[in-house]
Amino acid sequence: MPTVTAAPTPNPNSLKFSANGATFLESGLEAFNSANDAENHPLGRRLFALDGVQNVFIVPQFVTVTKHPAASWTPLAEAIERVLLEHLAGSAGE
Repeated sequence: MPTVTAAPTPNPNSLKFSANGATFLESGLEAFNSANDAENHPLGRRLFALDGVQNVFIVPQFVTVTKHPAASWTPLAEAIERVLLEHLAGSAGE
C-alpha cells in the first residue's frame, strides 16, 4: 500500500504530496483554480471539498495543493493525505 508524504515548496501556502510507488495520473497534468474547475475530475473535486483548498495541481508523480492564507496546514494536510490515499486505493485496479 502506498504512503503519501508532504513536502514544503517555496510558497508557504503550498505543499507537494508524493506517493511512493504510485501515480496520481497516467500522464499529463491537471490544474484547477476553483471547485467549479474541478467538478468533473474525481480527485480534484474531492480535494476542493476540503475547507481551505485554493488551488490544485496534479501530475503523475505528485499533487501540489495551495491553501487559503488563513487556513491552517495541520488539519488540512492530514485531510489531503487521506483523500489521496483513498484515491490511490480506488484506482489501484484501474
